[in-house]
Amino acid sequence: MLDVHRLRVFRSVVASGSVQAAAANLGYTPSAVSQHLSALQRETGLTLLARAGRGLRPTAAGHALAAEADRVLARLGAAESLIADLRTGRTGALSIAYFASVGAAWMPHVVRCVLADHPGVRLDLELREHIPDSAEERADLQVVVARQGFDPGPGFTAHHLLDDPYVAVLPAGHRLAGRAETDLADLAEERWVDNDFARGWCRANLIEACTAAGFSPAFRVEAHDYPTALAFVAAGIGLTVLPALGAAHLPDGVTRVRVVRPTPVRSIHVVVHDAVEHTPAVRTALAALRATAAR
Repeated sequence: MLDVHRLRVFRSVVASGSVQAAAANLGYTPSAVSQHLSALQRETGLTLLARAGRGLRPTAAGHALAAEADRVLARLGAAESLIADLRTGRTGALSIAYFASVGAAWMPHVVRCVLADHPGVRLDLELREHIPDSAEERADLQVVVARQGFDPGPGFTAHHLLDDPYVAVLPAGHRLAGRAETDLADLAEERWVDNDFARGWCRANLIEACTAAGFSPAFRVEAHDYPTALAFVAAGIGLTVLPALGAAHLPDGVTRVRVVRPTPVRSIHVVVHDAVEHTPAVRTALAALRATAAR
């Protein structure tokens, strides 16, 4: 069995570059640090550090153990945090990941509901556009854009929340601004403002719909996000087409029009970790997401 305390000392030496620096950072004597390193190398049967001038550098085996130590110490830190929560009367933690356009639109209501019903829960919110490959890196709940019927992976369940149709956002004086809807093909010759610099799924969905309508949009300006693209539209630079949720809060001087024939649609889901789906905080968060999406 590896001694976790020795792993911490070893990791400090790797980060600090010398026994003396690690001793100063940890509040130990250099002799104590050296003893921990010697014991760890005896336990593992590996040479973990080599001399480099006046300091130390990790060997190949040392690099590998340092990387694994980071993961071990991170998990241990999470367990220690849970113990601290329980000691102080908090009832645990809930992690929620979400993509940008639901942040302002949905998350304040969800957080308010969770904290109102479970004031002892510690919330960890993260802006994340993609589902991590590693299950350990995933949040308890993650709001995602994905195709209907997608597989969230073993140990996770996807719940459909909303089908979000796209709209065209136009300057208020645009020739189409007074309409309730417009054919996508009517926008073919317009000046387009891109709103997804990352070339994500939402943009690919839009391009596919434009292809079905017989054209490829000519983007005159490329913006990194929805708010910037909307500001360009307000400045009269062009139009942008985006999911309706992204156009929930429009700046002055612009209007939105439904896009039809075809109507691009993105599906929004929440992916829940099966291990925590039964917990009260997760049930509250899931109910709040469903209620918000329904509105």
